[in-house]
Amino acid sequence: MGKGALALLINGGSENWSSARWKARFDTVCPDRRVVLLPDGALDPAEVHYAAVWKPKPGELAAFKNLRVIFNLGAGVDALMADRSLPDVPLVRVAVGDLTDRMTEYVVLHVLMHHRQELYLRESQRLRRWAPKYQWAAGAITVGIMGLGTLGAASAHALRALGFRVVGWSRSEKRIDGIACHHGTEGLDAFLRETNILVCLLPLTPDTRHVLNRDVFAKLNRESPLGAPVIVNAGRGGLQNEGDILRALDDGTLGAASLDVYETEPLPQGSPFWSHPKVVLTPHNAADTDADEISKYVAQQIGRFEQGGALENLVDRKRGY
Repeated sequence: MGKGALALLINGGSENWSSARWKARFDTVCPDRRVVLLPDGALDPAEVHYAAVWKPKPGELAAFKNLRVIFNLGAGVDALMADRSLPDVPLVRVAVGDLTDRMTEYVVLHVLMHHRQELYLRESQRLRRWAPKYQWAAGAITVGIMGLGTLGAASAHALRALGFRVVGWSRSEKRIDGIACHHGTEGLDAFLRETNILVCLLPLTPDTRHVLNRDVFAKLNRESPLGAPVIVNAGRGGLQNEGDILRALDDGTLGAASLDVYETEPLPQGSPFWSHPKVVLTPHNAADTDADEISKYVAQQIGRFEQGGALENLVDRKRGY
């Protein structure tokens, strides 16, 4: 198998998604392969055997008739799956320890933030109010994790190690040592009835779109020291019904929300989330992809593939993740 070119197609906008930075990294780890940053008018599309992409626009990959593998540089593949012209070649998603560790940090940080009453304490600081409240133990709170893949399982273990009760839910059956796992439509209500802090790490598919909605919020457990339950969404923006979140926060169905992802990104200036007192907002950086780790991962996968080995972490196009 000849060493075809690797095309980089990156539509980012933030510092972490600087095209020049990614090009420099791939040049380093693929010294004997041509690495091309698209668009490049001088490129013969037939030379391209591999594409490493982030949020390509629909149709941008259709011209590469000799494409053999597409590597998605971030964890979510929903933008790719929405492209009906996407070449019918293996699609590989990112799965490296660095990304898993970063997501685990984010989940633990935000669960602890709500558990340790940080919204109240920061308000007290602004008001110069010395009025500490009773602080309960972690074991008084049940954290429910929706999505029990690599990221969800790692977060579940980390939270359990801190003393939280942890339950999980996934579409298909999963087994994780020490974690009570529910699955499928029939297991969802039981999972929600136990959950005080709901962490969503699901992939975005037609079945999971707007899964974070008023019906789900109303079924969450309210019998913990938190009072009203809390949601943490670090999955995809399309998982959440944003109108339902705002109404649930305003009427007390939810006590607070940590949101890293949104239906429209960047988050519009007029969004109520920016100033809502019960919302902790982050700019889709829960688990920023590290160019060093990911470029090495892609180069290793290409090398193994060209030697006849199997690709890892293939996306199941029928399931959408």
